Amino acid sequence: MKVFIDPPNSMILFDLVERLGHEPLSSMAVIQEKVDNIEVDMPPMNVTLDDVVKGLKYAGVEVPSGIRGRLSLWGPMIEAADAAVVINDAPFSFGCVGCDRSNEMTKYLIKRRGIPVLYVNYPSDAAGAKTMVGQIKDFLGGLKA
Repeated sequence: MKVFIDPPNSMILFDLVERLGHEPLSSMAVIQEKVDNIEVDMPPMNVTLDDVVKGLKYAGVEVPSGIRGRLSLWGPMIEAADAAVVINDAPFSFGCVGCDRSNEMTKYLIKRRGIPVLYVNYPSDAAGAKTMVGQIKDFLGGLKA
């Protein structure tokens, strides 16, 4: 199954979802595909007209461009997802947490999809980390392919 991970560039979640036999949907894969398909000098990539249109599907023109840009990447992944794993209160070092408005919109889009979602709080100690991994393992193991 395709599993959207939030934060969407968390390598920890990506690896965990992949190890448990599912396809993680992450920013890294989308950006890599864009880089491979566009031959341009860029830091990190050029924005195309298609990207702008995709972003407008999820947020209006009056919304800051950073939010629209994130949603142009994350929105299609959420639409393709069969399930999602969301880490609440993750620190900046856990993955791109973007801005709070992007995070709120992402959670709204996931909820609107009606797919199975696991919300887990970021652990504060080793025991909490083991619990978090166990919760994710149980959730992903219970998904029907």
